[in-house]
Amino acid sequence: MTSIFSFSAQLVWLFPNPVRMAGFFSGTFFVYVLLPISVLVLLYLLRRWFLLRIEKEVQRRLDKALRIKEKALRMRLGYDAEVLVKKGEQTKVRSLKYKSVTVLFADIQGFTRIVEQLNPELLIDELDHFFFRFDSIVEQHGIEKIKTIGDAYMAAGGIPDKSRVHSVRMILVAMEIHAYMFALRAQKIAQHQDFWELRIGIHTGPVIAGRVGRNKTALDIWGDTVNIASRMESSGVAGEINITGATYQLVKSFFVCEYRGKMPIKYKGDIDMYFVRGILPELSVEGLGQEPNELFRIRLQHIRFDDLEEAVLERLEEELPADICYHNVKHTIDVVTQVEIIGQGEGVGEEDLLLLKTAALLHDAGFIVDYRNHEESSMQLAREVLATYDYSDAQIEKVVALIAVTRPDAEPGNLLECIMKDADLDYLGRSDFLNVSDTLYQELKRYKGQMTPEEWLEKQYGFLSTHRYYTTTARKMRQVNKEKQLAELQRLMQNVT
Repeated sequence: MTSIFSFSAQLVWLFPNPVRMAGFFSGTFFVYVLLPISVLVLLYLLRRWFLLRIEKEVQRRLDKALRIKEKALRMRLGYDAEVLVKKGEQTKVRSLKYKSVTVLFADIQGFTRIVEQLNPELLIDELDHFFFRFDSIVEQHGIEKIKTIGDAYMAAGGIPDKSRVHSVRMILVAMEIHAYMFALRAQKIAQHQDFWELRIGIHTGPVIAGRVGRNKTALDIWGDTVNIASRMESSGVAGEINITGATYQLVKSFFVCEYRGKMPIKYKGDIDMYFVRGILPELSVEGLGQEPNELFRIRLQHIRFDDLEEAVLERLEEELPADICYHNVKHTIDVVTQVEIIGQGEGVGEEDLLLLKTAALLHDAGFIVDYRNHEESSMQLAREVLATYDYSDAQIEKVVALIAVTRPDAEPGNLLECIMKDADLDYLGRSDFLNVSDTLYQELKRYKGQMTPEEWLEKQYGFLSTHRYYTTTARKMRQVNKEKQLAELQRLMQNVT
């Protein structure tokens, strides 16, 4: 019995009565359990509220700055959204497909941790400073800033103006951004301060572009290319430029790139990735791979020439009068082809060859403006157009001089002018000389007065008899045929008489 009572007493101790338990929970349990948990939850909620407030304020200020900058840029460039349909106050904006655009994403590594450590004002100022510097770099290289998303920066090359060099320019942008971040890092380390690191991802491909926003002024892009560029950034490494194989194929003749493997992309398969290590030594200042040298710029101009050629030929096709049957697009293409052939034969350098092709492309563009003074008009057009295609002032003046030498009475003063002169009159020694000559005859009758066939034959014979090719290459190619043309003209004149 004693043991039973003793056991019962132990149970009472282990399981106190409800009143005693209520007192326990209202005192000890609340103080040691519920109160600390409540405090932790409250602190967590306050922290989340604080971080969200910071993020909203950051985005608000960045968006405001972006709107101001882009509005100013649109006003300066003078283009608006392309309106397709208007219904009341609702406007639909035309979306355009671009076959080749290079997209860049830049993102600050560990931004969440940085937000936790910095005060809001300092954080916003730092981001403002970064993004405004990025804006400056992007604009300098002819790249279009698309938008910022929190700590992410997005830009695109090849829109709204199409270009064949946007991939190369985007790599230069990325290199300059990283150089800025590296310099800032060294400064921060010297001052014993934390520094921010950046990941950059780049991809080239087709996009859909359109104007968005209330006023339809902000340019935005969509498509797989954008998503893949974002994946290149997220899979990249701080301080590195991570590009896809598609971009690599377009820039490999300018930059040293290191293959780093494949990345699986949903619905796209495995995509090759490369790290950009720098500019090719032969194309960089002192071979260091950091800054492009003059040869880099010239080779980029050669690619850019294709853009210029497309624009000029399109304009000639649209604006040249139909009755200009000799100084037409075909003649321009012929001269561009010949200056390259003769120039290579004479051993001219890359820059000189570019200037020759440019002058040949524009030498008859003045016929759009004025037939009788077309050389002057062509020279004026060259000065207006070439500055927008990255030609220096010195290069433009050389092109103008080459156009000037195509005047009938002008004598060439150097090798390039000799090449230009020979290319412009290349048809004199071609097998189709008589057919081409007839188109010139028809054109001159229309614009400079009537001339009989007999008078034209005599004029051609006299011109061909005194004409000479200035370069060794042109003489080797055309002199023999020119002698045959003289004999044929003589025969035709005898038959006429």
